[in-house]
Amino acid sequence: MSEPFRLDLPIRPRRNRKSAGVRGLVREHRLHPSQFVLPVFLHEDAQDHAIESMPGVTRWSPDGLIAEAGRAWNDGIRAMVLFPKIPDALKTAGAEASYADDGLVPRALRALKAAHPDMVLITDVALDPYSSMGHDGLVGDDGRILNDATIEVLCHQALCQARAGADIVAPSDMMDGRVGALRAALDEAGFEDVSIMSYTAKYASAYYGPFRGALDSAPRGGDKKTYQMDPANGREALREAMLDEAEGADVLMVKPGGPYLDVLANLRRASDLPLAAYQVSGEYLMIKSAAAAGWIDERAVVLESLTGIHRAGADVILTYFARDAARWIAEDSKS
Repeated sequence: MSEPFRLDLPIRPRRNRKSAGVRGLVREHRLHPSQFVLPVFLHEDAQDHAIESMPGVTRWSPDGLIAEAGRAWNDGIRAMVLFPKIPDALKTAGAEASYADDGLVPRALRALKAAHPDMVLITDVALDPYSSMGHDGLVGDDGRILNDATIEVLCHQALCQARAGADIVAPSDMMDGRVGALRAALDEAGFEDVSIMSYTAKYASAYYGPFRGALDSAPRGGDKKTYQMDPANGREALREAMLDEAEGADVLMVKPGGPYLDVLANLRRASDLPLAAYQVSGEYLMIKSAAAAGWIDERAVVLESLTGIHRAGADVILTYFARDAARWIAEDSKS
């Protein structure tokens, strides 16, 4: 009988994979609930409503939002970002409802701060939920998005949110120069401690469909390709990052997250600022749909996808799976 084959290798990488204990010792990236931001939808109704386009996600009433914040806190989530569904009657060409002190978001901020004072509250700074045109910016008579006029309204919006208790404002509009203008407006009004999480590289993505269904915020005409980034461009994101950093952004964001890991990794090499990535509604729905069909293991795929986003460079991850992922991580840590 011949001798069994033996490969004489001094270095065997598999030795570091031989058991769960060893794998844990050498793991390079670890997810933690403190990294997650839970996106929440809110509306004026007294009842909570399931969102058809996003199974498992709810559009919260004012009372329901407070209760959800408490559950998220108990799961280890320490930050939420608010997205309002505004009644059509309040939507105007000038998006005036975006900076009404008695509006849905300011009232929600004040109530959340009273009930959960340590929860980090992040607000969306953009006009699409409030605009009768459904665009992130004001629309001119010729159909073009008005950059500088939009920034003036965004500053009013951010100040309104800061007065109501926002810890971080997150401009998602992609207007040129808005980070610098927001920083100046906040500082002048005495809100130097309010941070800016800039949607630095927000792409004109097909992955946003379920989100727009949740808020009824799709454009009423045209598309968003004249201000959101072309999905084919990666180097452009570096230029946007340099501008946002110079204008005073505290956190830079890439959106969507999963399809743009290369962009996220490039920004990580180029900037020392904290980086965020948004695992968007389309990413969420694809995982949910495949899991519901029995084709994938939801828990395993969610944690793998979030680990990939973290590995690419994200310090902060906005994800609809935040509460589930936090519970799963806690369960794994006990095993």
